[in-house]
Amino acid sequence: MNFKTVAILTSGGDAPGMNAAIRAVVRSAASKGIRPLGVRRGFNGLIYRDVFEMNIRSVSDIIERGGTILYTARSPEFLTDKGLKKAVDNCARMNIDAIVVIGGDGSMRGAERLCKSGINCICLPGTIDNDIACSEYSIGFDTAVNNAMLMIDKIRDTAQSHDRCNIIEVMGRRCGNIAVHTGMAVGATAILIPEYKFNFQKDIIDRINFTQSIGKRHFIIIIAEGLRQTQKINEEIVRKIGIESRVTILGHVQRGGSPSAKDRIAASEMGCLAVELLMSGENGKVIVVKNNRIIPIDIYAALKSKKLFDFNFYEKALEISV
Repeated sequence: MNFKTVAILTSGGDAPGMNAAIRAVVRSAASKGIRPLGVRRGFNGLIYRDVFEMNIRSVSDIIERGGTILYTARSPEFLTDKGLKKAVDNCARMNIDAIVVIGGDGSMRGAERLCKSGINCICLPGTIDNDIACSEYSIGFDTAVNNAMLMIDKIRDTAQSHDRCNIIEVMGRRCGNIAVHTGMAVGATAILIPEYKFNFQKDIIDRINFTQSIGKRHFIIIIAEGLRQTQKINEEIVRKIGIESRVTILGHVQRGGSPSAKDRIAASEMGCLAVELLMSGENGKVIVVKNNRIIPIDIYAALKSKKLFDFNFYEKALEISV
């Protein structure tokens, strides 16, 4: 494919490593004589022509920054036929030959709509939840887990000093990946996730009682926010066991901060591959991680994928956290 201009946008929730991906796309494109454009605030930027020229220097000193320099937003207007038409017409007016979309499942569905309207798109998975069905890994997940782990390590110090139970709510409305991986990393006594219907007595009280019987006096419980039961569980623990218990909701701090080496490297590889695919005439692809390899797959097949939760990993995390 002979194309001269590629636009880059980030959509949905921000994820650490998005800037590394933007940097890779811009520099890879510029080095090949392709004109890179930045689109601000996701698909809204296409609708309202909030687009600007980028070059190699535009992305200096951003690889270590969290968030996204292109900003991000969800766009209900883009989901309408009228909004889509505006975006497609503006692509023609601005001579945009292709778009690299960085974001989660909703962003991929937005890219799919553009592909069906004749706009060449390549998607990069970027979401801290790591819940994109077609990929084993998404940009931002490693940083989010590391952020949660570091904060829980600090909470553990005071939990240990006071023989206290600390309940930590982490992000994950529909997906327990952050909770499980963080729980494994900090040795949580219990890990509660949306994918598993827990039994309060068996999965919390009995586990605390058992660890008490073998000499432990402080407890860390990780809960994914999607359960919406954090405060209730805290109250029940105090009532049934009588120990002091505290709740900490980590919230959006998990999204922030400098991306990890893993997220920077994965995002950079994906960004470079996106440009290579476009130059070779590929269209409608999602760049994914399969068997630890970064590869492209068809976007239509990707959106039909179903995410399988790794219950084996979950059981291992619980087995060794006593």
